Amino acid sequence: MSADISQQLQQQLLHAVEQRRSLRIVGGNSKAFYGREVVAETLSVAGHHGVLNYEPTELVITLRAGTPLSEVEKILDDNGQMLPFEPPAFGDKATIGGTIACNLSGPRRAYAGATRDYLLGCKIINGKGEILTFGGEVMKNVAGYDVSRLMAGAMGTLGVLLEVSLKVLPKVETEVTRLFHCSAVEALDKMHAWSQTPLPVSATSYHDSILRVRLSGASKAVNAAVSHIGGEAMENAGQYWQDLKEHRLDFFNTEKPLWRLSLASDIEPGRLVNAGEGDVLYEWGGALRWLRSDAPAQMIQAAVAELDGHASIFRYADQSTIFQPLTPGLLRIHKNLKQAFDPHNILNPGKLYPEL
Repeated sequence: MSADISQQLQQQLLHAVEQRRSLRIVGGNSKAFYGREVVAETLSVAGHHGVLNYEPTELVITLRAGTPLSEVEKILDDNGQMLPFEPPAFGDKATIGGTIACNLSGPRRAYAGATRDYLLGCKIINGKGEILTFGGEVMKNVAGYDVSRLMAGAMGTLGVLLEVSLKVLPKVETEVTRLFHCSAVEALDKMHAWSQTPLPVSATSYHDSILRVRLSGASKAVNAAVSHIGGEAMENAGQYWQDLKEHRLDFFNTEKPLWRLSLASDIEPGRLVNAGEGDVLYEWGGALRWLRSDAPAQMIQAAVAELDGHASIFRYADQSTIFQPLTPGLLRIHKNLKQAFDPHNILNPGKLYPEL
């Protein structure tokens, strides 16, 4: 049945190419808020679902792109395994294809790696209607650049994901969270110091004068880490990290634009004053900062660029300034990739940038 669906998707795309009609690629539509709005005919991959291959001892799972993320996580959990990058779903209908396309990772990302780091291979339909396969089911399977990882974060602009192969890892044995009451500067100092040690840190966050650090691993190692760093025990920590990942904390309940800032982890809060810094929540050891601010987009992006960072509006977006503007060199590379994969600009046109 799913083989028929993939052929239907290919035929729909071929017809769009013939008529030069744009397509808006949709899975579960749980992340439709992210990126620029695409006004075009819908190409739904939600019906293309199911597990194609999963051997727990090999730590690899291959799935059709429309498979619900919740189903993937349930299968892995039943076998004592997990997606190491802890992806947010932002809705019950999230699919694994949308997870890869957006390349969004959760609290564990800074310590375990990003979504694209676990993408071993994929099958896509490009903008010419061709079905292409990249990578495979092992970590090292190609010489040169791993083209499959281009699909992580491309948000459907280079191809329609049909299948993905992902590396998975065993679930951790023990997990605890410790609390510290401190200033933002003190929190950044602690997180930066911990990042240079072998402590089993798997997540950090700071907001409202409270620093939280999650320790994950073998019980002996976690207990030793607790003795080393101190702090207070946190109750219901699992729910907190889940709510942080899914943006269910009170911090995210705002009508102001929500900014996603990527910066060097040791940049002090005062360095962002030129961005009209509002309320900030820190993750990933300080490298990811969620900013609630209605300051002009150009001001925020310029201030972050001066610090060699990247700023994008995650929610409540002004459609003209969602992602950090590309330098001329990077824009040329993006255009060349778009031309190679989707020369007629059929797939999610303008989703990332107006020029693409």
